[in-house]
Amino acid sequence: MRRGEWGRGGGPRSEPPPATDAPAWIGGALPEAWFTGPAEITIDRDEITIVGRLSEPALPEDATDADRAAAEQGRIAGFRETTRDQRIGIAQQLERRYLRKVAWGVQVGETRKLFTTFSAPVMTRLRQRERQVLDTLVDSGVARSRSEALAWCVALVGQHAESWLAELRQAMTQVDELRKQGPTG
Repeated sequence: MRRGEWGRGGGPRSEPPPATDAPAWIGGALPEAWFTGPAEITIDRDEITIVGRLSEPALPEDATDADRAAAEQGRIAGFRETTRDQRIGIAQQLERRYLRKVAWGVQVGETRKLFTTFSAPVMTRLRQRERQVLDTLVDSGVARSRSEALAWCVALVGQHAESWLAELRQAMTQVDELRKQGPTG
């Protein structure tokens, strides 16, 4: 094995196949009538999430915010039901090709709904101080378990550090490109 093929626990690291062509494949597989534009596609080592924008329902001018929210929910429910079989077929093909779970979602106006998302178990070791943070969240009722408390913390950090995380991802991409080039000479 080459350097970098071992996980931090000492065993071999299992990585799914690259999914660099997945957005193009998905774009070709999606029926053009489904969304008002290209789907938003997010890929990590466990999951591919596909979110498309649906057209907004026609409403009378005097529609309330509650009417608009109900109409958006109705549009989402209709899409989910009428496309279920095709979405399952596309997801099965994607799962075989890229060895990742597939989640679907839509956005109508300001309403965004994800269906069938995947929760990946993540193992971590925490020192007492860090466990106390999780236990405080559980004891106060913010979370039902340490697992839920940890997920809440990760979401909060992601929300408040998005620009920093974006810069870090860009830097990692550049490092990967340099590794692929290798030394010349």
